[in-house]
Amino acid sequence: APCLLLGPPLIRAARPSPATAAAASADTDASHPFLDLLDAAFNEPSAEEIKAALKPRRALTENCSATYANSGNPCLDFFFQVVPDTPPERVRSLLAAAWAHDAPTALKLACNLRGVRGTGKSDKEGFYAAALWMHENHPRTLACNVAALAEFGYLKDFPELLFRLIHGADVRKVAKAGVEADKVRRKAKALAQQREGLRARLAGRKRARELAPEPAKVETAPVAVQEPKPEAMEVDSKKTADKPRRVSKKVRKVAKLAVQSLETYYGDRAYRFLFDAVAEFFAALLASDLEQLAPKGKKRKIGLAAKWCPTPGSSFDRTTLLCEAIARRLFPRDSDPELAQLSDDHYTYQALRRLRREVLVPLRKVLELPEVYMSAQRWSELPYNRVASVAMRRYKFLFKKHDEVRFDKYLEDVEDGKAKISAGALLPHEIAAPAYRGEDDNVSELQWRRMVDDLRSKGSLRNCISVCDVSGSMNGTPMEVCVALGVLTSELSEEPWAGKVITFSSTPEIHLIKGKTLAKKMAFVKRMQWNMSTNFQAVFDQILRTAVNARLAPEKMIRTVFVYSDMEFNKASGMGH
Repeated sequence: APCLLLGPPLIRAARPSPATAAAASADTDASHPFLDLLDAAFNEPSAEEIKAALKPRRALTENCSATYANSGNPCLDFFFQVVPDTPPERVRSLLAAAWAHDAPTALKLACNLRGVRGTGKSDKEGFYAAALWMHENHPRTLACNVAALAEFGYLKDFPELLFRLIHGADVRKVAKAGVEADKVRRKAKALAQQREGLRARLAGRKRARELAPEPAKVETAPVAVQEPKPEAMEVDSKKTADKPRRVSKKVRKVAKLAVQSLETYYGDRAYRFLFDAVAEFFAALLASDLEQLAPKGKKRKIGLAAKWCPTPGSSFDRTTLLCEAIARRLFPRDSDPELAQLSDDHYTYQALRRLRREVLVPLRKVLELPEVYMSAQRWSELPYNRVASVAMRRYKFLFKKHDEVRFDKYLEDVEDGKAKISAGALLPHEIAAPAYRGEDDNVSELQWRRMVDDLRSKGSLRNCISVCDVSGSMNGTPMEVCVALGVLTSELSEEPWAGKVITFSSTPEIHLIKGKTLAKKMAFVKRMQWNMSTNFQAVFDQILRTAVNARLAPEKMIRTVFVYSDMEFNKASGMGH
């Protein structure tokens, strides 16, 4: 039976009545007409609308060349057109059309959006938009696939989805905009104060020179103890009076978040269904991991549920009350006679306490999470070979600052092949970002080598070459991606293609990338000559000429040509065929 939520004691008056809670509990597993209709797709387009949407629509490119606005297959359109920074509304509309065309394939493509470590596009925001659309239109499909969805991303995705369902799909975007606006206001205020202070100092110096009083005689006198002025005493008393007010403001904020969570849980059946599925999933994973902590257990099989489970009292816990739901499942009342005798509030407190002490703390200790060592200031004990790729990129400067000798020794061991460094969850341009900026960063250099070695062992990009557009219009992330992928494919290729890229030009040339470090290689690619368009026939002619001169065997011929550009294509060849 599903566990009910109470929330913290300070919102006791806002809790639902026992009758309301019991009705919600009984309604969770029962059939519901509205959700049944949603999962039956009653609100999806009709057969005529689907048939009309499948017909490719003609359009023009920016170069006024004839093209199609869609492929005629909504699933293919969703796969091709959803890229990072695609507006959520666009993601939802494309997913709706794909789902109406082929629901299982559309679900797989939504998972592909989130896939990390080479399993998909690693587009977190795009996946969240797709998941929220599924929750709105097919809530049971989303909730029943929690375990499958976890294989593509990470477990933190689910608390994030619950958070967005409570506070709005754009809550992160709004918060980020508010932070940026505050930064601009603080910077403008500091600049204004700086100017005003400079103006006042200049005016004071000028006035001092005009007055220039004669130096007065200094007379020694006993120092009198100054009594505090009444005005100062009033200010101090006001600060003391404001302190409880500030504390109560924080308490009110916690209470408001808890009330919002309870109202959503008991008032939205679809949300409650997803919430219970997520809580059950976390509880099952944590219980399984606890079994591996036993003397006969296998600690290597312990997963990352303890890492991504919200900590009681954390931000995710205050906004979703997920920890209470997980604790109630791991420590039900009937599991311990002492818990059965406690009041509801005291039982909730004890369950949360045991979740922290008996589950999260021991499991996180075994996982050797870097955050545990960092928060305890145990830098000299931190196992760098256990640090994940994203965490290594994020914390490398802190490692260098607090544990420079050991961290440098670890990097030397990685370079000598005595230790390993993780790189699987990062995209090529994310690893190469410091090198793109011209920095000689050992961490990114070693992560790049690890990524190249992993891809080379798979052999999937062996005979490839890249055409890199490094024109001004590519500035920003497109340029970073272009340069990183160009260098990557060049390092994965075999002779005579190893280390080579082709310029994006009407007269393309094959260049051998020069430089020993990643930063120098990327700088070389960025400086290559470019043109406003490319001639694909000339590209293939260059490839053929190189192959003939090297007397290349057919099996070593280029199989794939990658083109990284934001240009619209007018034609691929100057010939008439």
